[in-house]
Amino acid sequence: MSARIEYDLLLVGGSPSNLTLGYHFLELAKQSGKPFSIAILEKGKEFGSQVLSGAVSNPHVLQKIWPNYKEAGFPIEAVCTDSNFSVLGIHKKWDMPHFMYPKSLDKTGYLVLTLSYVTGWIAKQLQEKAKEVPNVTVDLYTGFSAHKVVFENERVAGVCVTEEAKSDEDYVYSKFTCFGDKGFISRDVIDHFKLRDCPQIWSVGVKEVWQCNEDYSGKVWHTLGWPLLDGTFGGGFVYGMKDKKLTIGLVISLDSKDPNLNPQLKLQEYKKHPWIQGMIKGGKLLKYGAALLPEGGYYSLPKKFAVPGALLLGDALGVLDVKSLAGIDRAMECGYVGAEVLHEALVKGDYSEAALADYQGRLSDSFVVQEAYKNRYFRWAFMENSRLLGDYLPEMTKSIDKSSPWVGMFKIGFMHPLRAPLDGVRSLSLIEGKIDIGPIKYQADNRHIIPDFVPPKYDEPPFDKSTIYSRPDAVFYASTKYHEGNHHIDEFNADTCVRCITKYSALGKTTPCVADCTAEVHRIDVIDGLKKHGMSLENCIHCRTCEIVCPENNLRVNATSQGSGPDFLGL
Repeated sequence: MSARIEYDLLLVGGSPSNLTLGYHFLELAKQSGKPFSIAILEKGKEFGSQVLSGAVSNPHVLQKIWPNYKEAGFPIEAVCTDSNFSVLGIHKKWDMPHFMYPKSLDKTGYLVLTLSYVTGWIAKQLQEKAKEVPNVTVDLYTGFSAHKVVFENERVAGVCVTEEAKSDEDYVYSKFTCFGDKGFISRDVIDHFKLRDCPQIWSVGVKEVWQCNEDYSGKVWHTLGWPLLDGTFGGGFVYGMKDKKLTIGLVISLDSKDPNLNPQLKLQEYKKHPWIQGMIKGGKLLKYGAALLPEGGYYSLPKKFAVPGALLLGDALGVLDVKSLAGIDRAMECGYVGAEVLHEALVKGDYSEAALADYQGRLSDSFVVQEAYKNRYFRWAFMENSRLLGDYLPEMTKSIDKSSPWVGMFKIGFMHPLRAPLDGVRSLSLIEGKIDIGPIKYQADNRHIIPDFVPPKYDEPPFDKSTIYSRPDAVFYASTKYHEGNHHIDEFNADTCVRCITKYSALGKTTPCVADCTAEVHRIDVIDGLKKHGMSLENCIHCRTCEIVCPENNLRVNATSQGSGPDFLGL
């Protein structure tokens, strides 16, 4: 019988939150001189290979941890020198005056980043720091995933690192386990301890990186409008980077009414806008990918940030602030605070739940939760009033194309002289946190789907066909690679899928899992005259959209093994 593999700290996911935690823990352990052991599991083939974000970030937490980050070779794509918030018609763009949108959307002075490179850099800093701290053993395991949480006596005791778990070597135990993943495994901790009264809600971000002919470095745009003109919450982003590279992306909330939303196709529609065409025409697509973003904010936070034997950090906790479009600094702050709480507990030899309670208290006193509370009604403001995105925004975009946005505002006020001003006051009060309506509770994203929803049709602007990619072609740029025998998506009941397919086929539609997949994974096969659900798992880019939008909750996307999956380095 093999010896039990056990560490003081087990970090699940090579995320910025966990890697920051590991680095700061080493700093503290260097001061205390106490012996510790740390293991970090990363499902990708290397640190950063399965991390994806926009990303434009406030460097304040980075500077706190690494004051000399610039001299240390921190990977910066650009510093934002020109920040814009724009509304897109089908043909034209309007850059809003700064006084008209929240200050949090002004990214001047922020860093434009490629998060996959940032994650790799933090991992290297951690490895270098470990050389200075001989009293701490650090083991980094790339290509290893957590497939199951181990619970012992109502305590998180570790994880299983293989799919079949045949021997003791398939388990890694720890005094404390830190979950910094995007929900692949941390959801089981949340469900086991019944931590979330208000469901998490999600958006999916689809993103491409282009090599362009012109230099747009330092220019940042966040956009509303085209192609999301059906009431769906979301928007686009365009970030100029060094070496004439350009990030183009679209974030789409998965609480859309449309069962056939197709985020990858929406990104192509976004790129058809003449403004974007002017930047990418003659250029070259370099990378493509997609990832989920937790959008629920304050009221979707777990009741406890720590449970017996474990901490939740970053996206596992759900600290992304949608109003500020900020998540990286919040995730890193979780890691920084978590390291201090864990170090104190381990030095004392106190492994109780009470030893971790201060983690929630310290985060609650930090900007992470303070700003989440201030912005707690941001998403709710748009859910509560469908006219904002379903009526007023489309009317604005028409005026942007035909005349002037100011004409659009006048038209809205003229057509709805009582309702529009009241809507504006109410929504702005919620968005800015000026009123308190008490706790809110979201519905799960798939509860918003209207099976027979008919999206509005628009005449597309002219575009260069060489800049537009089909979903199968886009997958090539995600560089997916899987080991033989991969089965990382569970279909719980085949008959349930058949019923779902039959329902949507009768409406002339495909199922949400097929339509909304950001790769080319889900399909409908006809076997012996019966339509059945099939999957091409070798195409999967791990976004989990299918799981979120499945009307029957019949799918689960799990972490893969042996480093399989997409390669997001450079994305």
